[in-house]
Amino acid sequence: MNDFEKKILEVTGSPLKASDITTLQVNIGLQCNNQCRHCHVNASPARTEMMKWSTMQLVLDKSHETRPTLIDITGGAPELNPRLRMFLKTLRENDYNVQVRTNLTVLLESRIEKMIDFYRDNGVKLVASLPCYLREEVDSVRGDGTFKKSIEVLKLLNDAGYGLDPSLELDLVFNPEGAFLPPQQSSLERDYKSKLQNKFGIVFNKLITITNMPVGRFLKLLHQQNSYEKYCQILKESFNPKTLEGLMCRHQIDVAWDGRIYDCDFNLGLDLPIGFEVPLYIDTPDFSTLSNRRILTGDHCFGCTAGNGSSCGGALVD
Repeated sequence: MNDFEKKILEVTGSPLKASDITTLQVNIGLQCNNQCRHCHVNASPARTEMMKWSTMQLVLDKSHETRPTLIDITGGAPELNPRLRMFLKTLRENDYNVQVRTNLTVLLESRIEKMIDFYRDNGVKLVASLPCYLREEVDSVRGDGTFKKSIEVLKLLNDAGYGLDPSLELDLVFNPEGAFLPPQQSSLERDYKSKLQNKFGIVFNKLITITNMPVGRFLKLLHQQNSYEKYCQILKESFNPKTLEGLMCRHQIDVAWDGRIYDCDFNLGLDLPIGFEVPLYIDTPDFSTLSNRRILTGDHCFGCTAGNGSSCGGALVD
């Protein structure tokens, strides 16, 4: 039994279990035009893993079965999967609420033509990574020149109506650049909106703060800096029981590029699938019964319960 399981039993008297499936998160590939130092799935230009159309069709089948309120598409850079447009179009034609997690800079790639127009025309919500509103911070995490490109794309998104048209939602994502917890989401959102509006004329809907998990490339960075033990201790000491109800693993299924299913994208990064020793896949029968499954946890899960909590949708309490 890991320390997180012990903590949950101490606080609640029972193991952590799912309560429903309101979100179907779909990781459609690990290829990315960037190689960010905090990436939990080690995405990079060298990765070749891509979700096939046959797997996307299975995702659609299971969506019909569970009727999630949100289909959340991530990667890597989802735009680098050549089947993304067909996948999105099919989902929207079936009236699903869909969002794509974009790193922004990929939308300037020559092979990604008119993707912003496609997103707009199909009413796709965008969740865009911008780890800070300062150039030095963004470039240190995501590579030189990334901030300038991100600002350029944000302006193009505003020009297309994102952040301005109520039907075209644009959210930004903040990750700490180091081994510490995010500040309060609401106060940081005010700073982001003020800085981006005043300096660049950029507007967006809301800010999402996500705690860096000791997973993937960020885990390697912690070891390189000899700060792994200290960071894990910060996460454990900051445990907040008020976050337990809203933990994303309790309300979602995460589908990997190869069809294996996980409790969350961080478990995907650690290769801890649902079923563990005998991994379950998207084509598993009676998919809806997984809404009451026991969650597979590890000590990295303290990252989601620390402070104000963390999820792919942002802070859990504020």
